[in-house]
Amino acid sequence: MNEILASIDSVVNAISGVLYNPWVPVFLLAAGLIFSFRSKFVQFRLLGESFRVISEKPKSEGSVSSFGALMISTASRVGTGNIVGVSTAICLGGMGAVFWMWMVALLGGASAFVESTLAQIYKRKNPDGSSYGGPSYYIETALRQRWLGIIFAIIVILTYAVGYNALASYNLQSAFSGFSFYVEGTTPLIIGIILAILFMICVMGGGKRLTKVTGTLVPIMGVIYVLVSLVVVVLNLGQLPAVFGGIFSNAFDFSAIFGGFAGSCMMQGIKRGLYSNEAGMGSAPNAAASADVSHPVKQGLVQMLSVFIDTLLICSATAFMCLCSGVAPTEELAGAPYVQASLQAVMGNFGPIFIAVSMALFAFTTLIGNYYYCEGCLRFIFKRAPSKSFMTGFRAVAAVIVLLGAMLSMSLAWDTADLFQALMVIINVPVILILAKPAMDALKDYMAQRKEGKNPEFKASSIGLKQKTDFWN
Repeated sequence: MNEILASIDSVVNAISGVLYNPWVPVFLLAAGLIFSFRSKFVQFRLLGESFRVISEKPKSEGSVSSFGALMISTASRVGTGNIVGVSTAICLGGMGAVFWMWMVALLGGASAFVESTLAQIYKRKNPDGSSYGGPSYYIETALRQRWLGIIFAIIVILTYAVGYNALASYNLQSAFSGFSFYVEGTTPLIIGIILAILFMICVMGGGKRLTKVTGTLVPIMGVIYVLVSLVVVVLNLGQLPAVFGGIFSNAFDFSAIFGGFAGSCMMQGIKRGLYSNEAGMGSAPNAAASADVSHPVKQGLVQMLSVFIDTLLICSATAFMCLCSGVAPTEELAGAPYVQASLQAVMGNFGPIFIAVSMALFAFTTLIGNYYYCEGCLRFIFKRAPSKSFMTGFRAVAAVIVLLGAMLSMSLAWDTADLFQALMVIINVPVILILAKPAMDALKDYMAQRKEGKNPEFKASSIGLKQKTDFWN
């Protein structure tokens, strides 16, 4: 069995290597730069405006607010990647990986703005007046290439139901590897079975209360996690200058980066940054399209903010907590063990337990959030809600993947997720580069109305949009 998995991993890694060396980094950084300049660095210029927009109520009572859509996408983003992803990047790529994670977020904020604004412009209307949409829909409506929208929807399903959910399951079980009760082979199987059962209960509609409880606990746990990280940094404040020095010196060691690009801090930072904040991938627009706002730009600004919350706040909290602890990152510690060892060095036995609990909550809500992206994509492919029997089978397969994910090797779990997220980038980034004009015109329209003291309201005709839309005509 191990030989078969190793063979699969070698194939996955080979394909992933072609996509990442150098296409994905080039696409992400180039798109971020292009959108930043075209929007006059909207991610910094209108950061204060994005905070203002969050507090707005939806136009219709009972609809999804900007804040609600932000929480949907953030729940999927904020997960095991914020803990294990950061640790893995530092252990395998070096301290400089943190800098490149920051760069992906800072530039990716502009990409997130564009893709989420497009999702709002081209969103569709449900019979009850609510909305839905995402990249597949703006590919179909604006590019008139439904076939490409179907391919993208299939890749989203593979990314979230297979790649990300298997990885979340693996990451969770790895958080228990340092405890005395952990038995290799047996413990991952038990954790996988428990996760799969809880997952199945929720997606079959019987776990609404459990989902509601975890949805409430995760933001609280996120705040506690950041506070604990700050405590570790404060207790080791003398380490901070050396940490910053190490991050920047390693990030700009170009001889080392280009000497081994695939495993460099730049590559690890970009991969893990993308896995964490998803800017430019085309995932968050699926949530952004559900928001009830008076102008598409409002949701673009809100989703842009989500990228910053994820990477600049939570991922940075993990990075500084680990690097200030005095525990040296090594390849053997990659993943949850490095975070646990760092926290244990400062807070004793409380550290590993706290990380395991955090991982359990983050992993579970990530599994559910990832799954619901898939349901929206199935709806696009079938042009309707799939039958109950089909969905029952799909949910059962998704649960089996959660179970199997807990038993994968670290390399296969990460390589599979990396491959599928790369395929999303390869499709979505060129699409939003082609379709950027309506988003940029919408931004100009929004700013013009704000200067007049208005609460901006959007009409497709105001930017000369020719395609028919469900909401803005």
